[in-house]
Amino acid sequence: MNYSKEMTQDMVSCYQEAPNRTTVAILAERYGKSEKSIIGKLSKEGVYQRQEYKTKAGEKPITKAEIVANIANEVGENLEGLEKAPKEVLKRLWSALCED
Repeated sequence: MNYSKEMTQDMVSCYQEAPNRTTVAILAERYGKSEKSIIGKLSKEGVYQRQEYKTKAGEKPITKAEIVANIANEVGENLEGLEKAPKEVLKRLWSALCED
């Protein structure tokens, strides 16, 4: 899919003003291209920013293994097997350790 210099400049400037998927959808409709094509072009131009995944609570996701590793670093002990505990319990434990 070919893009003229003018199209590319317009896409880059529009996306830099509002770097989100809504802008990508608008550009795709404006130029009669797919959203994947627009994302590809913006990526090639070095301006596309991948949207970071967030949990339903709006937090950055973290695995149980990462939480256990953080707890182990905090207490200075090997806590092998702790990752079998429920994630919410691990989060509370880590939070309690960090408060001290």
